[in-house]
Amino acid sequence: MKIAIIGGGAAGIMASITAKRLNKNIEIDIFDANKSIGKKILASGNGRCNISNTTITSKNYLGENPTFVDFALKEFDFKTFEKFCKTIGLLLDIKESGKVYPLSNEAKSVTNLFSIALDELNVNILYEQIVQKVEKQNDKFVIYANDKEFKSYDKVLISSGLAAAPQLNSTEIGLQIASSFGHSFNPTYPSLVGLQTKDTYKGKLQGVKKECSVSLYINGNFEQDIFGDVLFTAYGVSGFAILDISQRAVLALSKFYDVELRINFFPKTAVNDLANQIQTLFKNLPNQKAVDILTGLVSNKIAPILLEICKIDLNTKAHEINTKQIKSLAHQLNSWRLKVIDTQGFSHAEASGGGIRTLEIDNKTYESKIVKNLFFAGEVLDIVGNRGGYNLHFAWASGYLAGKSLSNI
Repeated sequence: MKIAIIGGGAAGIMASITAKRLNKNIEIDIFDANKSIGKKILASGNGRCNISNTTITSKNYLGENPTFVDFALKEFDFKTFEKFCKTIGLLLDIKESGKVYPLSNEAKSVTNLFSIALDELNVNILYEQIVQKVEKQNDKFVIYANDKEFKSYDKVLISSGLAAAPQLNSTEIGLQIASSFGHSFNPTYPSLVGLQTKDTYKGKLQGVKKECSVSLYINGNFEQDIFGDVLFTAYGVSGFAILDISQRAVLALSKFYDVELRINFFPKTAVNDLANQIQTLFKNLPNQKAVDILTGLVSNKIAPILLEICKIDLNTKAHEINTKQIKSLAHQLNSWRLKVIDTQGFSHAEASGGGIRTLEIDNKTYESKIVKNLFFAGEVLDIVGNRGGYNLHFAWASGYLAGKSLSNI
């Protein structure tokens, strides 16, 4: 039996190893666009590879039907993944947060060990292959890549991902192949990405970073609250809190909803208490400029913008500011509003949302319900995980189940 796997990322690698271990008689060809496998694995976790998470449920995923992942997470939970890693010599560093990294703290060691495992199993990897289309002829699949035909495949797995990180040769060819076989897909969008905002203050806040509480409002309704780092940029905002909240924000943007962020710079301080603190500072230094005094509370880049938003002249002395203005300053710091207008795009995104509709895929075998012996796994499906190792774990888990199915004669 001959199998083609399109995409040598996490899902394709796991599927290959699983299938070959269960059935050594099958032949597997992996088609990958790069010069080496696992390019996105290398890029994950800033090169450290946040490879999984100890606590994973369908609540960690977005998509048309997030519960699609339940069976895969049950069959291939973290403990199962940990045991698998030991079989290829990969030891793990489990953090208190639940995030999991290779003990080497280096993504390269992950791809090296997977490469060795694939080599030992005699999995054939065809590098720098740009797949153009897939056809089915007389119950056999034909792969067209680099203007050549690769024939007589009994089964095909599409694990080619989506458009996130195009600099790593990521494309949406998987959606084109799926469509050619009658599958439908939900619109794709960048996920875990910086957000462009209407108000950038001409880049004057660029570089300001602070732990804040970020609230997401969609069409004026509260949606989600995240605590973490916020980094102001020339285009808008980034940082871990923004990447996390971007998932729901961008999904709403893709539906042309109104999206707003409200940033609380002092989430542990009630707005009235914050006003009292500002008032005390001004009373203690009545003859100094308010903008200078505020730099004891916030960044020297924020202070002048704060006064500008609250319509207070930059030369105003502390004793000249009234109670109403102080409350205005406190309220702004408690709920700094930013209208989201766009994202930084797929080239800056850690993952892609949208993809092949999961209602057309068997959640136990990952086989198409439309075309026999055609399988899908990983990011190409309409499932996207939170930041923290969830996307890679779904790739491992879906690849594992697809691999079991591929091994069956």
